Amino acid sequence: MNETANQAKLCFYGAGSMAEALLRGMTAANLTAPSNITVMNRQNADRLHELQRTYGVVPAPTEAAKQDALRTADIILLSMKPKDSAEAIRALKPLLRPDQLLVSVIAGLSIDTIHQLLGNAQPVARTMPNTSSTIGLGATGISFSDAANESQRAFAIAMFEAVGLASVVEEPQIEAVNGVSGSGPAYVYYVMEAMIQAGVELGLTEEAAKLLTAQTVKGAAEMVMSTGENPGELRRKVTSPNGTTQAAIETLDRYAFQEAMNKAIHRCAERAREMGDAIRSEAVGSPSA
Repeated sequence: MNETANQAKLCFYGAGSMAEALLRGMTAANLTAPSNITVMNRQNADRLHELQRTYGVVPAPTEAAKQDALRTADIILLSMKPKDSAEAIRALKPLLRPDQLLVSVIAGLSIDTIHQLLGNAQPVARTMPNTSSTIGLGATGISFSDAANESQRAFAIAMFEAVGLASVVEEPQIEAVNGVSGSGPAYVYYVMEAMIQAGVELGLTEEAAKLLTAQTVKGAAEMVMSTGENPGELRRKVTSPNGTTQAAIETLDRYAFQEAMNKAIHRCAERAREMGDAIRSEAVGSPSA
């Protein structure tokens, strides 16, 4: 990897919403020049040119351009769909240099499986971002392989700090990150749906219920972040004995709200492991792996 961070050359293998979020954050933060970033995907050249117009990055629509970008990059971001990942990573094997960092945003794909697919201990950053990265408020867990050096680790962390918060964790905890924050926005949206529906049933317009709910969730999250207090303590502070909030919390407890949320997060983490096992099985079962 280049000694000067803003000279680092990157190749985005996959050009979906998460790749675009990172492009937006990185270019805004001037982590590297847009001309040092190449974007590629399987076959949608229109999408690549759209990203070029928006962010000034370099499209690689042809096979020759793709191979050149992969060979010359310092960092390759793997953001293809999980079902395509084993085949795509295996195809990288003859193109990689030992000093290139692979950054994966693929759910369930372990560092060990990447190494099995490549047949070597390539430097790898395994990450689990979430969709709030698209507005710069993401939460990402990152773990590194032993081969990743300090400058590679620092750059990978900076990539995800450009779209929100980044936390380094041991790889066995990545599935927990998936369960808590990776899929977390969907849980919050689900709760918000219920709040809005109840508000409408109680006579609010849908727009008023949506705005009040969204501001309430935003404010509650900011209270946790700004005060540093435990959410349980903040909840207790606003729950007066025999008051309206206590009546609501008791109803949630009666319907096992916390237990349901706990089981949902555990199931999410379990599903991530299942997806990873499927990719691993394909890697091990392939004659060329």
